[in-house]
Amino acid sequence: MLILLQLSYSYLIFSSLLGICIIFFLHYYLSNNKSRSTPCPDSYPIIGNIISFVENRHRFHDWVAEMLAATPSLTLQVNGFLGLSHGICTANPSNIEQMLRSNFKNYVKGDRFQSVLDELLGHGIFNVDGHLWSTQRKIASHEFNTKSLKSFISTTVQTQLCNKLIPYLCSVSERGHVIDFQEILRRFTFDNICSVAFGVENDVSFDDDCNDLSSFVGAFDFAVEVSSDRFMSPLPLIWKIKRRLNIGNEKRYKEAIKVINEYAFNIIATKEKCFHQQEKAEETKQDQDLLSRFIESTSSNLFEFQDQQERRKFLRDIVISFILAGKDSTSTALTWFFWLISGHPRCEGLIYNELMAATKSENGNYLYNNQFSYNQLKNLHYLHAAITEALRLFPPVPINSRLVVSDDTLRDGTFVGKGWFADYSAYSMARMQKLWGDDCCEFKPERWLDEDGVFQACDQFKFPVFHSGPRMCLGKEMAYVQMKCVAAAVLYEFHVGVDGCGGDSRRVLLDHKQPPYTLSLLLKMKDGLPVRLLKRREIAN
Repeated sequence: MLILLQLSYSYLIFSSLLGICIIFFLHYYLSNNKSRSTPCPDSYPIIGNIISFVENRHRFHDWVAEMLAATPSLTLQVNGFLGLSHGICTANPSNIEQMLRSNFKNYVKGDRFQSVLDELLGHGIFNVDGHLWSTQRKIASHEFNTKSLKSFISTTVQTQLCNKLIPYLCSVSERGHVIDFQEILRRFTFDNICSVAFGVENDVSFDDDCNDLSSFVGAFDFAVEVSSDRFMSPLPLIWKIKRRLNIGNEKRYKEAIKVINEYAFNIIATKEKCFHQQEKAEETKQDQDLLSRFIESTSSNLFEFQDQQERRKFLRDIVISFILAGKDSTSTALTWFFWLISGHPRCEGLIYNELMAATKSENGNYLYNNQFSYNQLKNLHYLHAAITEALRLFPPVPINSRLVVSDDTLRDGTFVGKGWFADYSAYSMARMQKLWGDDCCEFKPERWLDEDGVFQACDQFKFPVFHSGPRMCLGKEMAYVQMKCVAAAVLYEFHVGVDGCGGDSRRVLLDHKQPPYTLSLLLKMKDGLPVRLLKRREIAN
């Protein structure tokens, strides 16, 4: 009798498992039936794309680019483990236009994005939809379009270049040391964005250890790292369980968020006190940071907060959001730019000649100055083109994601269902011959210049590096100013020599010799960028 019961129990378990597998298989088949015309490479029933994802994790973006290039309309379907998630990924500009502009309300950040960044960004502009987003966008858009903020940002960058970065690079060059340029650029841009956002400078040198979670710098870095790991996890349930149990990195993450909040709220309280003291004084915003501007903007009757704590939380979320947006994106873009320039001596020579021409005074003499004015930067067309070409090939945010609100059919005929994710890959788009021609994988700044050598922008949905549509990056122009300031100052003073670059540099990308990257929210170089700086000879008057 006992044996019969055991056999019956085993049969019951087997039947249940078989039934579950059949249900998942039917769900998988039926959910894909509408979109069976959209290819779904390397996918299997039940397990979806997870095996191929794990195998190609180290080269994820190139793997995605290869699959997209092999599809008829540059769009593919993605299936998650156990059918728990479905989505599409596209490199088709017409699909991206539909997602980001013409049917904007149907493609939102959603829970998938918000749950990952909730503790760090809260209800900040980059983590919300609807009214919360439009309200913050209105405030930020007004401030980013003011001449006073543009002047403040430009002055801040130039001051830190002159007082901090260039002197440090000179000392390194004189000693002949090899440095990780990615790390140096990351620290510089982080200091810069903190100055712009909070109006304070981090008292941290380039040689200091920034891994201490008790500091704002260390805590912010760690929080961003954990957030990236969360987003790229093939099984989100794991990090959610660790968060609930408060163990491992999730426990340290909470500690880091606490440090970030204390730092931010202390500065907000100080800035508010200064604002109330000066409220009656007639002042311009010429020297005001973002936080001070947002404090002034939210003090009007247009905003209703239940109490002071809610108002400070609002300010904390929006400012932290802009720090995240500017923290590593600019340094990541500059890192790939300097790597590309080091492998293209002709391009470096053209940039240097353009810089030398820009520093000429009216009587034809050269000026000893590595600081370029805002007007001078605007006329550096070849440098602008070279930075843009670097952004095309190595976008700081290589892939972006949206959540589908209602069933929809994209321009190329691809069906997307309610609750699906819809990704677009800027990294892949740069490698599509259908979009950029046979030389798509080559670094060619000239593709952005007209016959007179003047920079010409292209369609924003073909080049969505700064996003597109209503959510177009507000800091695009400021990012270009910062990147051009740094690139011009560094290349005017130094030749940046990177190990491993040489030979036929036009085929660096085609021969797959590019440095490995990390799988995170940003396209960082995995092992940094080791460089040796050679100071250019001084040019006599």
